Amino acid sequence: MTQSSGAPKAILFTDWDGTVTLQDSNDNLTDKLGMGYEKRKVLNDKILDETLSFRDGFTEMLESIHVPFDKCIEHLLKEIELDPGFKKTYEWCNSQGIPVVVVSSGMKPIIQALLTKLVGVEAVENIEIISNSVQVNDDKSWKIVYKDDSSFGHDKSRSIREYLARLPEGSKPDLFYCGDGVSDLSAARETHLLFAKRGRDLVTYCRREGIPFTQFDSFADILDKIQQVVRGEKPITFFAEK
Repeated sequence: MTQSSGAPKAILFTDWDGTVTLQDSNDNLTDKLGMGYEKRKVLNDKILDETLSFRDGFTEMLESIHVPFDKCIEHLLKEIELDPGFKKTYEWCNSQGIPVVVVSSGMKPIIQALLTKLVGVEAVENIEIISNSVQVNDDKSWKIVYKDDSSFGHDKSRSIREYLARLPEGSKPDLFYCGDGVSDLSAARETHLLFAKRGRDLVTYCRREGIPFTQFDSFADILDKIQQVVRGEKPITFFAEK
């Protein structure tokens, strides 16, 4: 694919929780420090069935957590693990001039802390994080500050379009997106190849809506397919399934 000067040949957009990490940090906080798994699962099912907005369900989950924000981060640094293939994927993309962009419905301070520990300070400098933020009060209470006014709290499709609008005119990079859950629904149609984590809610949604995708178990699978596309060995359509 011919690129304009300064334009990347591909862009890897990815969800964070449960995609780059093996566990979802927000689910972990809710299950262990908040309302617990059973109540969270009820809300999650309503979100997937589209009888409850992601924003409203997620807000209810987070409001059940009455632990100072710094303690939440300390807890997560002990609990959350990295997908074993992500670091190699990031390093290869970085060597090829392919941006890796985290597009998350989580909270930026948590992502930064985990990324620093699990991948390194350099990764924090190189990987753009587009996500919600947090308001921490003097009494150590806190609340999520959503990125936008959408029913998702962070409309990932909007963030992807805004990112692409910053590229040089005439840019036509191959666009990849990696996700696993209900917060990725808005991004599912925005890129050329959607990687959906096997056995997770995003696969269920894509099959229901007829959205082409390819399943992955780890970022090792993602890296292999991206390399084949970028090297011209296989077209993107080769990997898409419904």
